[in-house]
Amino acid sequence: MEHPPTPPGERPGEADTPPEPPRTATVTATATATVDEHGIVTGWGEGARRLLGYGPSQIIGRPATRLLADDTGEAARRAAGHQAAGKDRWNGTVVLRHQDGRRLEQRLLAHRRTPAGGAATEWLLLCAVTSPPPHPENRPQGTPGAPGGRGQEEEPGGPGELKEWAFAQSPCTLAVFGTDLRLIAANTGMERALSLTEAEMRGLRLADIMPHPVGEEIQARMRRVLQDGQPQWTKAFLPAAHAGCADGPESGRPVSLTALRDAAGRLRGVCLTAYQGHEEHTEREQILLNEAGARIGTTPDIARTAQELTDVAVPRLADFAAVDLLPARGEEAGATASAGPVTMRRAAVRSVLETSPESPVAVGESSTYPALSPVAECLAQDRGALYEMTGPALARWAGEDPGAARMSQWGTHSLMVVPLRARGTTLGAALFGRHHNPAPFTLQDLQLAEELTARAALSIHNARRHTRERTTAMTLQRSLLPRTLPEQAALEIASRYLPADPLAGVSGDWFDVIPLSGARVALVVGDVVGHGIRASATMGRLRTAVSTLADVDLPPDELLTHLDDLVIRLSADEATPEGAPEGAGGIGVTCLYAVYDPVTRRCTLARAGHPPPAVVTPDAA
Repeated sequence: MEHPPTPPGERPGEADTPPEPPRTATVTATATATVDEHGIVTGWGEGARRLLGYGPSQIIGRPATRLLADDTGEAARRAAGHQAAGKDRWNGTVVLRHQDGRRLEQRLLAHRRTPAGGAATEWLLLCAVTSPPPHPENRPQGTPGAPGGRGQEEEPGGPGELKEWAFAQSPCTLAVFGTDLRLIAANTGMERALSLTEAEMRGLRLADIMPHPVGEEIQARMRRVLQDGQPQWTKAFLPAAHAGCADGPESGRPVSLTALRDAAGRLRGVCLTAYQGHEEHTEREQILLNEAGARIGTTPDIARTAQELTDVAVPRLADFAAVDLLPARGEEAGATASAGPVTMRRAAVRSVLETSPESPVAVGESSTYPALSPVAECLAQDRGALYEMTGPALARWAGEDPGAARMSQWGTHSLMVVPLRARGTTLGAALFGRHHNPAPFTLQDLQLAEELTARAALSIHNARRHTRERTTAMTLQRSLLPRTLPEQAALEIASRYLPADPLAGVSGDWFDVIPLSGARVALVVGDVVGHGIRASATMGRLRTAVSTLADVDLPPDELLTHLDDLVIRLSADEATPEGAPEGAGGIGVTCLYAVYDPVTRRCTLARAGHPPPAVVTPDAA
């Protein structure tokens, strides 16, 4: 459709310079309605009833044009069609007709959307319903336009004006929301990010201005700020540009939500700040990241990797750091952390103080975090967070957990909790604290901690996978090798398997002792090139094949010829769709096959790529 059939119109010539409502008007509700592609009202909220007087049964199912003033309806349709063609959002001033006949001039914001499970689009209409402004004598002091708001005797460019200029011209995106989560003020950065003026947004909630899951998430975080006074943050800032109203999205900007308090300490609102310029790290941070790249994950050892993370973080980023790991439970270990108490094992700890007195848990010991502790909450929400030790969240945690109380006793004033997560699996959490450094952690510090933690988490995940695969391969190999060697009257047999490189993993080596007819005995030593489960499985197939061929009583050279044919067939079976065998050269196998006859006291052997046997005489020569 070329234009929203319902956006109630605007007077010609007024779209570019809409009248701005008084800044002191009090918002009491948001009028909402939905209209389908044919201009029929399909939804009618309580705010709309309070604004225009119609009940839902009086308007739903009827043309939306009946809500427009008679002499502005056609102009509204033309103006709306001109503005909304090819767009998913429309805003402007409209003249509406109240049920009692009064004309109401209102600012309207309309979003095109597709309802869940629906095929056709509809328009969501929103309008902030304001109450009349208070009498000037009743305006709160400090409000623009109120007596004493900036001081009538203040010279131009005084402190009051400087504060206003700083808010309006800040390079950061700034907005102030009241305790009802409705926008009170926005600077030019916020206007630019959302492609709306402050007047067009004032009185609306962020979820109304930005009907997107991100807007709902940020609004939910605002509500949490008002509940406990603790700051919130997120990197999921996506302006309304996603709807096609601007050049493109500006995602990934860190957003800070902080409580605004009056002189008595009462919560009065929430300040939203979207930081700019955080994409590039400072020189100090870049040096730390470069050092982390060289020092974290140097070995496939989990404990060492965790310790490397804390060593890099202390003292450059934090005065205290600890890494706690969830127990490994297979491939999906900790894939999703559920709400509730969390038990983890301390893998590493580091402090600027000797013996790390802030940590009541030693490396290797386990501790349980209460369900409402910051650590458990961050794991459940799968995101890092900043905390001040004086905040209610940490105060509650300290009351339940002696470990948290101990950190506070050593002067910890700022804390960061970051989940360790790699390839969709939650591995544990990293804690960073400050007590020697008086500066609290910032959002940029949290970003840096997340990057360091992500590097360590990937190395820990790979180390766990390596350990798990090595254990599986070792178990498979042991199950395929002979558990006991057959007793032979002609020979005394002993064996031992010792990998040349334990860190490289289990390879496909095997040995066997096979009784033959006439008291003869066959001795076999072989090796499948490679490591891991594939090499062990191939080894099992070849060991079975050698045993079968030995029963046929083939000479050693003929047996290895048949074994070579089998290896060629196995390589063909494991070829990729492009025709290249798996691995650089398919399956590589070496084998030594010997037959000892105690009657003739002769040993006949053949080898294919395998080192020759070592012979030691009774006198050790």
